[in-house]
Amino acid sequence: MNPSFPVGHILVGAVRPLGDSGKASAIHKAPVDRPVRATRIGFDADSQADLKHHGGLEQAIHHYPFDHYDGWRVEVGPVPVLEKPGAFGENVSTLGLTEGEVAVGDVFRLGGATLQVSQGRQPCWKLNVRFGVDDMASRVQASGRSGWYYRVLEEGDVPPGAVLERIDRVTPEWTVERVWRALYVDRHDMASLVVLADLPTLSEGWRRLARRRAETMASKEP
Repeated sequence: MNPSFPVGHILVGAVRPLGDSGKASAIHKAPVDRPVRATRIGFDADSQADLKHHGGLEQAIHHYPFDHYDGWRVEVGPVPVLEKPGAFGENVSTLGLTEGEVAVGDVFRLGGATLQVSQGRQPCWKLNVRFGVDDMASRVQASGRSGWYYRVLEEGDVPPGAVLERIDRVTPEWTVERVWRALYVDRHDMASLVVLADLPTLSEGWRRLARRRAETMASKEP
């Protein structure tokens, strides 16, 4: 039997000003109470303001584990956005599935759609503004509790209360946590970088990142 995980919320949001920054952002996500369609570039009711760095085929849907919220409340205090899912701009919120249990290349069925994990999230400055914590983005990056992105293999309708069912594992050894560790913690792990540079289930952007890191390390070798 394929493992399945109840989805607490499917969340979407429109572009609007972010705090006092005045910058446009769609990081404000709210739960839906009706079916939404997962398209190749994300849920049809969702938006992205910065299409250069967010969204697209390899970052179509963002998943953030609600499991991490208690830890963040301890670390940064009673920040209002942590009172409910959506604090990190996620589209999918679940319990029981974290970066150590999900791998790049994992394929999930969500309602009528089929999704595949493509990469972890690279948090940006918008988290600092949203949380009112000057270094929130760097905290998320350093913690490894960043969530992950899906590419949409098959479009389909997703109802509220859908179940996320894992139906295939293509590269199960490369968990999101392991990829994060190779790129951001064990920075001298050349062997891992070389593998990631050609890992077909990893997004092209992250393969390029691994390739650049490996080339930089090679250029410094005596």
